[in-house]
Amino acid sequence: MAYILLLFLFFPFNFINAAVLLPLSHSISAAQFNATHHILKSTAARSAARFHRYTRRVSLPLSPGTDYTLSFSIGEQTISLYMDTGSDVVWIPCHPFRCVLCDGKYSPATVSHPDPLNLTQSNISRTPCKSPACSAVHSSTPSSDLCAIAKCPIDAIEMGECDKFPCPSFYYAYGDGSLIANLYQETLSIPMSAPGLKLHNFTFGCAHSALGEPIGVAGFGRGVLSLPAQVAQLSPDIGNYFSYCLISHSFNEARVRQPSPLILGQIQRNKKDEFSVNEEEEVVLYSYTPLLENPKHSYFYCVGLEAMTVGNRRIRAPVSLQRVDRKGNGGMVVDSGTTLTMLPTKFYQSILGEFDCQIGADYTRATAVEERTGLRPCYYAKRDEKEKLWRRLPKLALHFGGNSTVVMPRRNYFHDFVDTDARRRVGCLMLMDGGAAAAEEGGPAGLFGNYQQQGFEVVYDLEQKRVGFARRKCASLWKALS
Repeated sequence: MAYILLLFLFFPFNFINAAVLLPLSHSISAAQFNATHHILKSTAARSAARFHRYTRRVSLPLSPGTDYTLSFSIGEQTISLYMDTGSDVVWIPCHPFRCVLCDGKYSPATVSHPDPLNLTQSNISRTPCKSPACSAVHSSTPSSDLCAIAKCPIDAIEMGECDKFPCPSFYYAYGDGSLIANLYQETLSIPMSAPGLKLHNFTFGCAHSALGEPIGVAGFGRGVLSLPAQVAQLSPDIGNYFSYCLISHSFNEARVRQPSPLILGQIQRNKKDEFSVNEEEEVVLYSYTPLLENPKHSYFYCVGLEAMTVGNRRIRAPVSLQRVDRKGNGGMVVDSGTTLTMLPTKFYQSILGEFDCQIGADYTRATAVEERTGLRPCYYAKRDEKEKLWRRLPKLALHFGGNSTVVMPRRNYFHDFVDTDARRRVGCLMLMDGGAAAAEEGGPAGLFGNYQQQGFEVVYDLEQKRVGFARRKCASLWKALS
């Protein structure tokens, strides 16, 4: 699965403020999978591996199958990068580029501009060692230390005259890959924009070598080098507020006929909101939850999950999911780069047990499907449920801090498909066990994946330090904005 993004400014008649629209064109690479359970197995395995690994890494990882690809221009060359709300640095593969262990990492057909950046075709310049950006990418290392590493003479360091000495190379790691890059500056422009949006002296990493990372990444996290943060320097109204609305796909590209909108900036409507799922709403109503500060991973969008409701039973979440401690452990990360929601083992088992308790007597457990997909519980549909398939399924809701409740539509937490071996319809709960080890190793206690975010506009309000959710008709929203 991939989402291809192109950006342009829009000023539709029913909106007051201008914003930047990014269409997310969803696609599924059928060539990589030959059956639905192969897609689910790959998705489950990658979600689990990423969650387990980022507790000891610097950022949330990326893998094929969960990506959004952003296209823009550096100088005269157009490039495509993965969009990632779990990291805070923009980096680009630069020619010559060598990637180790990258075979099968992505489908070339899903990335519009995969070629490395050619430095000779640009007025690109190295970022000085004394710049705040250099210190930021090196985890706030003092500029005097960095300039010493860059071999700037001591008298020049004392006088602040190290402009000609470039920022030292930096190492950056994801859950399933890493890279070494140098910081550069160049003009970033958005293709097809009217009027054009340009960021002069845009700072990004230029990598000639990477491990398991064949495509660059546009970090959308809370750090000062992220794409939204650098946009905010030009236009705070645009850079400090962004949202996306993912069209429900259920791993079937035939269901996605419109792009999913990603919007930089806040849209204010002056008429009835026709994109709400609730037709009685005059304006869209967001359910906001406050962002939790994380002293260790400040770029994460951490929120507190207080409870989940299965059917009519509310199950309280552990303290580790409700807050972040002084060491930066705990909380739930809202992430665009991971597919499935991850929960701590005991809490996951409580949710799974309650789910099975409410419907286990009505449906036959599909244990063979569970083994092939890595998901559980899975059930075979009743043969007499022709009209109202899965009508006995309990509802599922997440209760975040700040009295924020997000009620999941069924397709966001239960995926049904045809088991070709049994020739029957089968459905699986789309939540994952984060493992008991994750709590012991530290880091976030849970993760809210993009599969559960489908059909919602997810708002990242950085000025108010909150994340909001609203059920939307994402395809209709795209049509109106474009």
